Parts: sequence; C-alpha cells; structure tokens
Amino acid sequence: MTGIIQPVNLLLHCAMKTTFLLLTTILLCGWWANAPAAEPPQAGQPAPGFTLPDQTGKLHSLTDYRGSWLVLYFYPKDDTPGCIKEACSFRDDLHRIERLGAKVVGISLDDTESHAKFARKYHLPFPLLSDHDGKVADRYGALTHLGIVKLAKRHTYLIGPDGKIVKVYLKVDPSRHSREIIDDLEQRLLGKHD
Repeated sequence: MTGIIQPVNLLLHCAMKTTFLLLTTILLCGWWANAPAAEPPQAGQPAPGFTLPDQTGKLHSLTDYRGSWLVLYFYPKDDTPGCIKEACSFRDDLHRIERLGAKVVGISLDDTESHAKFARKYHLPFPLLSDHDGKVADRYGALTHLGIVKLAKRHTYLIGPDGKIVKVYLKVDPSRHSREIIDDLEQRLLGKHD
C-alpha cells in the first residue's frame, strides 16, 4: 500500500505546485494588463529622448534629427496587415514627406532581425527602430499590455526641428495616415495650423 501512496502524494504535490504557478501567472498577467499606461506627451512639450538600433544595427537618437521635422510613428508588429499598410504608405509618400523637410522613423518592440526582414520584404527605405524592452514606447504613452505580451500602440508624433512635439496622433488610420502627415506638414509650412 505504501508503494501506491508515495506516487499519489508526489502527483498531488506536483498538481498543487502547477496550480500555484498557474494562478500566480494569471494574477501577474491580469496586473500587467491593467498596469497604468504612461500619459502621451502633448504638443508643445519636448519629445522624450531615445537611442535605439535600426534594422541594420545602427543606433539612432532623437538628437540626430534636430533641425528637421520628424515623423516618429509607433506600430504594433512587423508584417501584420495594418502595419504593412501604414509602412508601405509612408514608403510610397516618402519623397513628398522628405521634400517638406521631414524624416520618417518607425518604432516597435520587434527585434532588429524582424525589422530587417520586414524592411527587405516591403522595400522600406526608412529606419525601423527596435524598442525591445518597451521603455521608449512607454515614455511616449504608446506601450500596451495584452496579457503577458507587450506591444506598441499605433501612435505618431510630429516633432519639430527644435525637438518639441508639434502634433500627436493617437487615432491612426493606417491607409491614410501618411497623407494626413503630408497635409499637416504643408499647413505648418504655409503657416496655417491649429
């Protein structure tokens, strides 16, 4: 009889340990999902600094873009439908955006290898920065948690040549966002803005 009791006790011990770990994970996931997100910086505030690697491993800092307009767009995930549409729209409109004195930089939590594949596949000629720990997305109020998965929200910041945020886009339609940026840049350069 003792030969049967020991395996049963071991089985019960393992089941209790697994249940404890599962409950702990569920509680932590629930806490992360409900963790308060940082407030996005507002127009007129200095843009939070960053230094992140792009798809080739080259480091980019906010200060590298001082003196020109910067379209800093956060997106959830490489090679997903909305992100493809948004990135390809920026690609197709890049010459118009650059003629207006602006640079385009994308940021997600994907690693540099994922960014390299995404950029190669869709011929994206602008930097895609890897914010693997989400710290930059958090400073821009663009970090979200889906259970234990962290993603960047689809937010964009138009940053002026002086390093201050000029406009914040928190509700982005990926299919027309680059056109919206072009319209806003044209209005600002003509002196007509809100």
